[in-house]
Amino acid sequence: MKKSAEWLKIGTLVAAQGLRGELRVNPSTDFPERFTKPGIRWLQSNAEQPREIKLLAGRQLPGKSIYIIKIAGINDRDSAQSLIGKELLVPSVFRPKLGKNEFHFLDLLNLKVKLDPKSPSIGKVIGLQTAGNDLLEIELLEGKKVLIPFVTEIVPVVAIEEGWIHITPPPGLLDI
Repeated sequence: MKKSAEWLKIGTLVAAQGLRGELRVNPSTDFPERFTKPGIRWLQSNAEQPREIKLLAGRQLPGKSIYIIKIAGINDRDSAQSLIGKELLVPSVFRPKLGKNEFHFLDLLNLKVKLDPKSPSIGKVIGLQTAGNDLLEIELLEGKKVLIPFVTEIVPVVAIEEGWIHITPPPGLLDI
């Protein structure tokens, strides 16, 4: 598995936790079991190939969106600190099944953005920010980037198979 499309980023290692090699993970997934259920995961940084690791245990910090994980072979703070900045991955074939009107972030990337389903594109989806509410990061054709709340009232149609989304932003939202 070498292509980035074959991997799902589930989080980033952001800090060592304590003295026994635990690590803090900033999640990029809505599936907590990816950090709490023991098993095989992969680590990667920059252009290096993902390498297999074994997740031994994990827990969520109470009241926070950060997880603490324990990786086999990482037994002290120095070893944990050497992993800070690496991304935690799983193969894309491990994507959880979703319900109606649920989407995987990777399926939203590069979708064209339209103000009307029959109109030309005004831009494309380039990112997703999760900070309590999901925000689609959209790059407009003129190069400006805007954040659009990913809620049904503003994004009523997501046509993944057709390659576009329809947005109905309130006045001024695209001008911010």
